[in-house]
Parts: sequence; C-alpha cells; structure tokens
Amino acid sequence: MTRPGRPKKRLGQHFLKDPNTARVVAGGITPEDVVLEIGAGRGFLTAFLAERARLVHAVELDRDVIPALREAVRDRENVIVHRADALRMDFSTLRPLPNRLAANLPYNIASPLVLRLLEEAPFVGWMRFMVQLEVARRMASRPGSKDYAAYAVLVQLLGEVRIVHRVPPSVFEPPPRVWSAVVEVRRRERPEDYEAIKEFVLAVFSSRRKRLVNNLPREARIRAEAALRELGRHPDVRAEELQPEELAALHRASSS
Repeated sequence: MTRPGRPKKRLGQHFLKDPNTARVVAGGITPEDVVLEIGAGRGFLTAFLAERARLVHAVELDRDVIPALREAVRDRENVIVHRADALRMDFSTLRPLPNRLAANLPYNIASPLVLRLLEEAPFVGWMRFMVQLEVARRMASRPGSKDYAAYAVLVQLLGEVRIVHRVPPSVFEPPPRVWSAVVEVRRRERPEDYEAIKEFVLAVFSSRRKRLVNNLPREARIRAEAALRELGRHPDVRAEELQPEELAALHRASSS
C-alpha cells in the first residue's frame, strides 16, 4: 500500500527539494503575475512561487499529496489548490487567468502538456518549467539534429524555446535516473493557419528517411517541389532540414 504523499512512478512524480533550483524556476516572476503551477506535489516549489506572485493556481492530480501541499502553503492566502488532471483541465475557467506557467512538470505528461498549453491557453504568455533533459533537447532542437522532429517544429512555431539550466538527479526525491533541465518558452503570435500547418508538418515528418515531397499526396508533390525551389531549397530536401518558418512558408506556397 502506498504511503500518503509518497512519489508515484505511474504519475511521473519526482518531487523537488532543492531551493536553488526552485529559485531558477521561479525566476522572472513579479508581484503582478498570476502563475499556473502543474504538478505541485508537496508544495515545495509552490511556496517559492507564492512569495513572488500575486496568485498561484497550484494543480495536482494525486489526492495523497494534497494534504502536504495545503500544509506547505497554509499561511499563504494567494494560493488556490486545484485537484485536477492537467491534460483534461480547462485552463480558461481559472480566475483570475494565469499569465505565466512555472512548474516541475510530471515526466509522463510533460511533452503533450506543453504543446497543449501553447495551442489552447493563449493567455499564458511565458513558461518556465522542468522536464527531462532529453525532452528539453527535443523541444529546443534545431534542423539537422537527431532530436528535430514534428514536435519541435510545432512548439517552436508557437514559442521561442531555450534551455536555461541543467538539473542533476540529486535535487529530486526520488532522484530520477536522468538529468533534467529548466526550459523557458516565450509565446509567439499563433499563425492564423496553424491547424493546417500542423497537419502539413505531421505529414512531412511521417517518414524521416523519405524526401519531404514523398510524404505528401501525389497531387501535392508538384506544387511542393515548385514551392521548395521558390524558397531556395532543393526538391530532394528532407523535412528535418527545414526551419519551422520554412515549413510554414512551404505549406502556404504549396497549398495556394
């Protein structure tokens, strides 16, 4: 039987215990900010955020750690605890709306959650969070690297991504087997045709070994080859060689 508040592997829980790392994640938060924290756990980071922010929405799924979370912020009137699944939660219902995310994200949901926030929560304009180092590298990867794929393109179309700080396993309980990283994302203006671009990007990355145009329907290939030439790219180029902005421009040129 699981003891109350004990980290659960199935939930991707690794509780932060290092104050210096907490300060890095909380860096840049001002008294005007309303912060969204996902995976609040026992409230160690929550307390640091509450010292700096106007208000913190602390979201936690695990009912067993909620008592410890509430105890950690019992003297803070600017923390609202929400027991919810962040992958299903409607963040637009939060009041006041958060303008920032600061979190030690649960490992098992970090990638889809970041993209979901970028796609569905435009009011969150700035994010700073911890994820596994390999996930951070995937988010910030550049064309030609082994980590660069459709996910990186979509995240980078919606935000400016940079790795702020590498984090050793020793700052967590339990310590994970891998290093982590603090990532910062500053929101970009969402392209009006983002959904169509997303469909295109997923298509051209569907088989990395193929030429980009060979991942498209036959009727779209000729237009795509012509569009690549207009962009100064060879028709044999692969999707992983193009910048996110080039892929967006290629979609528009080949679909017009």
